[in-house]
Amino acid sequence: MSSITLQSLKNDEEQYLCKTYGRYPVAVKHGKGSRLWDFEGREYIDLLAGIAVTNLGHCHEEIANTIAEQAQKLIHVSNLFYQEEQIALAKKLLATAHFGKAFFCNSGAEANEGAIKLARRYHQRVKNTNAFEIITFSGCFHGRTLATVAATGQAKFQDGFAPMPQGFIQVPWGDMAALEKAVSPNTAAIMMEMVQGEGGIRPMTQEYADKLAAFCKEKGLLFIVDEVQAGLARTGKWWAFQHFGLQPDILTTAKGLANGLPMGAMMATNEVAQGFVAGSHATTFGGGALLSAVALKVLEIIERDKLAARAEELGNWAMNRFREVGKKLPGTIKEVRGMGLMIGIDLTFPGKEVWEALIQRGFILNLTQDTILRLLPALTIDKADIETFALALEEVLAQHAPK
Repeated sequence: MSSITLQSLKNDEEQYLCKTYGRYPVAVKHGKGSRLWDFEGREYIDLLAGIAVTNLGHCHEEIANTIAEQAQKLIHVSNLFYQEEQIALAKKLLATAHFGKAFFCNSGAEANEGAIKLARRYHQRVKNTNAFEIITFSGCFHGRTLATVAATGQAKFQDGFAPMPQGFIQVPWGDMAALEKAVSPNTAAIMMEMVQGEGGIRPMTQEYADKLAAFCKEKGLLFIVDEVQAGLARTGKWWAFQHFGLQPDILTTAKGLANGLPMGAMMATNEVAQGFVAGSHATTFGGGALLSAVALKVLEIIERDKLAARAEELGNWAMNRFREVGKKLPGTIKEVRGMGLMIGIDLTFPGKEVWEALIQRGFILNLTQDTILRLLPALTIDKADIETFALALEEVLAQHAPK
């Protein structure tokens, strides 16, 4: 038994780390697949996957081997050099959609920053307009940098960081009239998530998606899709926008791209990519040899093992299974919604006690928007693990739902 405990780690963190996280009551020692173990040897079923990051599960053998092999060959030389690993990754990633150019970075927030910069620069240097404003939607989440916090538009993320960067306007999600009213000659782009993650697993409707796409085309606005959380096969296709028959101008992704290593990407059409020229945007670590080699292997495994189709099939089964729980316990579950293995169980009451009880029973998941149990498991999770969770959820709801 390890001498390290949850309490000892909490004490050390209090002394050495900035207080920026509300930690879960778990200290993870190691993991494998969709299992985690703490320092007391307790086992957990991981239904969160590092918040949609370890899409292939923890300590995937092929990923571990790729890291080891590439580390013996080349880790980093900077983006001053041509790198075969980066080019191979770009070819593979671009082949998943209609985009023509890629830019690699370190995180989803950086990918979204790149998208914002590209949209502005495309308008101002290619189209020769003064457009700079980005319109986003209520409930969205685009990152923690100053610009992406401004784009997110939620007061709790902006508290104490004033003044916010200018050039961001937010409109109610699904309100076409409000969107039309917000557009002006200063508008450069509309930026949105096809499935809101932090906002409570809210998928876009086909009707609104069609109206948005047509509106952007009519007004000459760029359409930016943030798939930092929803992308990379999680919703049942490579990209969530592909469910809607759309062709965005810019896409951002990160999280699951390198299965736990810090990797983000922005993709753009060849037309819009003209907005960047040498020196207009850059990053030190983005697309380095090690990260690119790992991300390429991730894409190869997703494709080879048909994980998009698996996510769709398993996700549909899981959502129906959770709806059955709600039918057994009327008045506990308002709605089960999502796409693929991006699932929200919206309770009829504040869910903190339910979430805490589920963790105590050995299930790692997330609570967002106060009432929504958010599940983002590895795309490789066993169906039996989801069934085990469904049975536990039924028991916990029966115990903790308001009488």
